[in-house]
Amino acid sequence: MSKLAALNREMTKPVERPVKVVQFGEGNFLRGFVDWMIDIANEKTDFDGGIVLIKPIEFGNLEMFHKQDYQYTVSLRGNVDGKATIMNRQVTSVVDAVDSIGEYEKYMGLAEIDTLRFVVSNTTEAGIVFDATDKFELNPPKTFPGKLTKFLHHRFETFNGDMSKGLVMLPVELIDDNGIMLKKCVLQLIELWGLSDEFKNWVENACVFTSTLVDRIITGYPRATEEAEWEKLGYEDRLMVTGEPFALWVIESEKDISEELPLPQAGLPVIYTDNQKPYKQRKVRILNGAHTSFVLAAYLAGKDIVRDSMQDEVIKNFMLKTIYDEVIPTLSLPVEDLKDFAGQVENRFNNPYVDHALLAISLNSVSKWRARCMPSFLGYIEKTGKLPVHLTFSLAALMAFYTGTEIRGKALIGHRDGQEYNIMDDMFVLEFFRDNCEKETKDFVTAFLGNEDFFGQNLNEIAGLTDAVVSYLADIKENGMRAALCKLS
Repeated sequence: MSKLAALNREMTKPVERPVKVVQFGEGNFLRGFVDWMIDIANEKTDFDGGIVLIKPIEFGNLEMFHKQDYQYTVSLRGNVDGKATIMNRQVTSVVDAVDSIGEYEKYMGLAEIDTLRFVVSNTTEAGIVFDATDKFELNPPKTFPGKLTKFLHHRFETFNGDMSKGLVMLPVELIDDNGIMLKKCVLQLIELWGLSDEFKNWVENACVFTSTLVDRIITGYPRATEEAEWEKLGYEDRLMVTGEPFALWVIESEKDISEELPLPQAGLPVIYTDNQKPYKQRKVRILNGAHTSFVLAAYLAGKDIVRDSMQDEVIKNFMLKTIYDEVIPTLSLPVEDLKDFAGQVENRFNNPYVDHALLAISLNSVSKWRARCMPSFLGYIEKTGKLPVHLTFSLAALMAFYTGTEIRGKALIGHRDGQEYNIMDDMFVLEFFRDNCEKETKDFVTAFLGNEDFFGQNLNEIAGLTDAVVSYLADIKENGMRAALCKLS
C-alpha cells in the first residue's frame, strides 16, 4: 500500500469558481479532454467556470472523487518537438460530483444555479437515443435525453422562462451530428410528455445544441504502473488520466459561442465553425483511413503494434504514400492544412508511450474499409481515372488477413507464421471468408468485390480493379506480405 497522501484541495489550493458547466459522464475521456481544456481556459482567460460532474447511470460510484476533493492529474505523453515528453497537469476546476439517481434532489438543484451555462455529455453512442417508454414522472428519467429534458424543464420553470437562462449543449458522443440528434430527442420527448409550447419555444430559441468532433487518444488510468506513477508525482492519485498530447475539438454551432467559451483564446486546439463535416472527413479519411489501410498488411508482415510499424521503413512508406498521394488529393480543406494534419498523424502513430495493438484496430475491418477508405478510393479514381495503387493493395491485404477456414466462438481463426490469431467481425462477414477463401484466387476476389452487403455496389465493375487485386493477393500468397509490400515502396 502507498504511504503517500491522496491528492486533495489542500495540495492543489484551487481558486473558488462559480459553476458554469455540468457534465453528464465522469469518465476518463471527458476528464482528460474537456475538463483539461476548461482548466486551462480558467487559468489563461476570464472564463472563470467550475464544473460539476454528473453520474448519469446506476453503475459505479463517486467515492474516489469525494475522497480526492474532485482533484486529479492529467498526464499527457508523446513526441513533442521530436522528443519523448511527459506533461502533467493538476486539474482543479471540478468542484463537485453528483449521482443523478442516488442524489436526485441535489442533481435537479443544479438546474437552479444562476451562473450555469454549459452542458457537456459523453454517454456513449447508445446514449443519444429516443426511447418512447421513458417517463417524465421518473426521478430521474432513465435515458440521457430524458434526464436532460427534465433538467431543462426544471430550469425553465425556476427562471420563469427567462430567455437569458438557456443552456449550451456540448455533446461529444461519437455519432454524426450529435447535437442535432440530441435536440431531436429532446423535442420528441417534449411532444411525448405533453410539455408546454412555451417550454418548447425556450428550448428551441434560448438553448443552443452544438455538434462536435473530438480527437485525442486517452489511455486512461495507468493501472499497471500506478505505484511508480504516484512516486513520481509525490502523491497518490486514483483518478489520474493518461493520454496523448494531440487534441482537436471542432464545435459546430448556429450561434457564435466563442466569446462565452474562449478556448482558442487560451491557445487550445478548438475550432468553432458552422460546418464540421470537412474536419470529420479529414479525420476519418487520413487518421482512421491510414489505420485501416495499413494495419492488416503490417500485422501479416510481422508487426504487432502501430509504433513498431512506423519504425519499419517499408510499412511507413506504404502508409505515407497512401495518405499523401491517394487520400489528400480527394479532400476539400486547404492542402497545407491536410499535410499538417497528416504530419501530426505520423507523429501520433510514433508515440513512445502508446502500445496500440494492430489486432485491436483490425476489428470490423470490412465495414471500416467501406467507411474510411472507399470514399478516398472512389474519389481518386474519379479525379485521375486511375486506380490508387496503395488503397487497391489494401483490399488484397484485407483478404489475406481474413483468410481462415474455422470459426471458433465469435472469431474466424487466421494464421501468421504458424500462430493463430482471431479475426473479429460480424458473423455474416466471417462466414463469407470461411466459405470463399479457399477458392481460386480470381473467384475469391470476384466474390469479395462483388459483395454488395460489404460495399453497397459491385466493385468488379471498376475497370482493372479485379485483375489488380488478384495480382496483389497472388503475390502475397506466393511471396509473403513483406515481399509484396517492398514492391510498392
